[in-house]
This record gives sequence, structure tokens and C-alpha cells, in this order.
Amino acid sequence: MQIDLKPNEVVVKAGNSDRFHNGSKVDGKFIVTNQRIYFKGLNGNAGKYDLEVTPDQIKEVHFFNTGFLSPNGINLILKGGEELKFKVKQRNAFGELINRMY
Repeated sequence: MQIDLKPNEVVVKAGNSDRFHNGSKVDGKFIVTNQRIYFKGLNGNAGKYDLEVTPDQIKEVHFFNTGFLSPNGINLILKGGEELKFKVKQRNAFGELINRMY
């Protein structure tokens, strides 16, 4: 898997992730750079569920539990009202990086 980084863009943190989309779970990678957030789908979903979010699109970042005692969900609420939900390890570290971006 490869992403096309913009000039002066550096990957700050990346990890395995699941994206919750229309009631289904999509395996992929959650990537935070110094300029934007990427999700890249894996296992036959490459390209289909990929997305890119810039800091000016983000309204809020919320945490949620994906299971009874699984504190590993990040919900990005965009200014247009769309919600993007992800399951990631080290959610607090990802959340802190994202909050510093916008």
C-alpha cells in the first residue's frame, strides 16, 4: 500500500484500523500526517473506501467504545455533518494528533 504524499507532508502516525461504513466494517490503515488524515482500505477494498480528510473539514473529534470495554473508537464529525467512525489502537494518541491539526 502506498499513499501519494503532498510536498512537505510527513507521516506522523499510522496503524491498522477498521472503518465503520453503512453498517459494515472495512479493514484498512488509518494514517495521520502533518497535513491531513487518510484511510486506505485493504483486502479487496483498496480504492473503494479510501478517503482523505483535511483539518479544515473537521468540526469535532469524539471517542467511543466499540465494545463493552473496548475504548478504541474515533468519530470524526465533519463540518458538512458527515460522521466518519474508525476503530484504532492507541486512540488517545491519534485523537491528540488530530486535535492539534484543526
